[in-house]
Amino acid sequence: MLILLPPSEGKADAGTGRRLDLARLSLPALTDARARVLAALVGLCAGPAGAGAPDEAAALEALGLTPGLAGELRRNARLERAATAEAGRLYTGVLYEALDLATLPAAAQRAARRSVLISSGLWGAVRLTDRIPPYRCPIGARLPGVGALSAYWRRELGPALEAAAGRGPVLDLRSGAYAATWTPRGELAERTVTVRVLHERDTPSGPVRSVVSHFNKATKGRLVRDLLTAGARPRTADGLVAALREAKYTVLEQPVAAGRPRAVDVVVTQL
Repeated sequence: MLILLPPSEGKADAGTGRRLDLARLSLPALTDARARVLAALVGLCAGPAGAGAPDEAAALEALGLTPGLAGELRRNARLERAATAEAGRLYTGVLYEALDLATLPAAAQRAARRSVLISSGLWGAVRLTDRIPPYRCPIGARLPGVGALSAYWRRELGPALEAAAGRGPVLDLRSGAYAATWTPRGELAERTVTVRVLHERDTPSGPVRSVVSHFNKATKGRLVRDLLTAGARPRTADGLVAALREAKYTVLEQPVAAGRPRAVDVVVTQL
């Protein structure tokens, strides 16, 4: 089973280990693509050689950041010499707090290292054990010489993620912008399950279900944690849906066209 997660804006403040080495990252087919994005990001945030300083306003606009986040430009400018941390420790947002990798049983941690890939505007995708420095590079960014990252990774990611998926099912929990960088097709799509989280609450006229945004991240983190802890090893999309139900989730399947990923709603009553 391959589990695809979004990254988080929340990250550890600093790495603690060796400097970044792109050649050590998993999915080596992406090394050249990562190098191009990294060079463009560092160049944007550090400024042209000899210029003395970057064009801060242009860099903030390219990355979609507010002036209050100008410190992120200085962090990005030092990425090539910054200390690194494992991706599983670097991302600290709501989903990762709910997943709480550090407290998983040993067998579940091993399964997570095998199964989980994290999408990234800078790295394309990384495994939990890949060592990367803290950075700020949203998928909506446009970088000099690279262009819109969503379109860039849409051209680059396919073969690497198809190879990572192998012959097993794919649980795709990416948010919309990251999901747009790779859409499984054909037979692989039929092995892929996407999840939407619905909140069910009682009203005077009966139960009402609504899509949740921020809190869907926590549900997805708990969902992955429960699958890993249960030792779920589904071999098919049907088996994956069954594993979700066995983990006590209310799962509703949506109609889907042939050759497209299967879409399910996970209904929760508490956020």
